[in-house]
Amino acid sequence: MAAAPTVLFVCIHNTGRSQMAAGYLQALSAGRVQVLSAGSEPADSINPVAIEVMAEEGIDIASNQPKILTTDAVRESDVVITMGCGDTCPIFPGKRYEDWELTDPAGKGAEEVRPIRDDIKARVEALLAELLPVTA
Repeated sequence: MAAAPTVLFVCIHNTGRSQMAAGYLQALSAGRVQVLSAGSEPADSINPVAIEVMAEEGIDIASNQPKILTTDAVRESDVVITMGCGDTCPIFPGKRYEDWELTDPAGKGAEEVRPIRDDIKARVEALLAELLPVTA
């Protein structure tokens, strides 16, 4: 069996979108995908509203810490998904890059963050279907 693919989620502060995406991919892939997340300018802690709306889905991201984006993290990844960090992400040949246009949940209440979370979940499910096609 091939090694598990590695997916890196990148946003600016690594507190909301990338953390929610990483939480979903870890939960939905059941360990069949290596999941990393990072920020170009990481904040000190995860967005509490992101923690709250993910807990509603049964996914605990409260113990995660924002991490600085490193070129090693990009080099180790098969798929790099950026969320509003623009050109700060280093580009390496042979990697798959996607940019997900997502509203930044910073400063928003749970009612506004839930649709962002649900959008992220749908995108993660589609990505997972591509990375791990179901074999009969």
